[in-house]
Amino acid sequence: MKVLILGGTTEASALARALAEREIPALFSYAGRVTAPKPQPLPTRVGGFGGVDGLAAFLTAERITHLVDATHPFAERMSRNAVAAAARTGTRLLALTRPPWEPKPGDAGKPGDGGQQGDRWQRVAGIEAAVAALAGPPQRVLLAIGRMHLAAFAVRPEHHYVLRLVDRPDTPPPLARHTLTVDRGPFTREGDLALLREHGVERLVCKNAGGTGAAAKLAAARELGLPVVMIDRPALPPRREAHRVDDVLHWLG
Repeated sequence: MKVLILGGTTEASALARALAEREIPALFSYAGRVTAPKPQPLPTRVGGFGGVDGLAAFLTAERITHLVDATHPFAERMSRNAVAAAARTGTRLLALTRPPWEPKPGDAGKPGDGGQQGDRWQRVAGIEAAVAALAGPPQRVLLAIGRMHLAAFAVRPEHHYVLRLVDRPDTPPPLARHTLTVDRGPFTREGDLALLREHGVERLVCKNAGGTGAAAKLAAARELGLPVVMIDRPALPPRREAHRVDDVLHWLG
C-alpha cells in the first residue's frame, strides 16, 4: 500500500497525521497556492502535476495504490483530474470532503425570548452569478472567496470590498475600493462579529466550503441579520466520498 493525499485542507492534515501515526506509506501534495503551507508529518511535494497525464504518470512512477482527494471543495480542476487519472491507472480513489453548509431557519422562541433569525442566503451557481447578485446601490461587501476570482468583481466598482486573504498578495487587488485583512483560520464567531462590525459590512459573498473552520462568518452574519450570497459547489464526476478520517482508514483496510 502507498497513499497519495491531495491536500490543502484541515481534513487532509488530519489524515496525514493518522497515516503517519500508523506508519502507512504515504505522500502529501500541496497545489502551491499558499506561500507558507502547513508542515506535514509525511514526505511532501508542492506544485501541480501537469493535468491528467502528469498525475497519471506520477501515480504510476510512485506506485500509488490509493489516492485520497482531500482538496478544497472548489478545487474543481484537480478533483476532475484525480477521477480521470485514477480511472486511467486503476488507482483506488476516495474523496475526503466536508458536507456542504445548509441555511439555518429562524427560531421564534418562547414569548419574551426574541428568538433567533434565520440565515438570509441567496444561492448562486458560480462567480459570475455572484457578481450579478451584487447589482444595486453601493454597499460594503465581505468577499470571503480567496484571491483567485477577485478580478471578476471589478465590474461592480460601486461597492467597497473587504477582503480576507491567507497571504498578502504580491500586487494590489484589482478593485477600486477595498480594505485588505490577512488572516488564517479557523475563525471564531466573536472574531468575525468584530470584523463585520469594524468594517460596517452589509453583505457577504462566500463559497459553500462546508466544515467548521470557516463557518464562523455565517454565524456572525446570522446574528447581525446580513444577507449572504452563497456560491454553490461545482458539479463533479461520480466518485466515492467520505467525510471523516476514520472512514478513510476503514477504506484503506
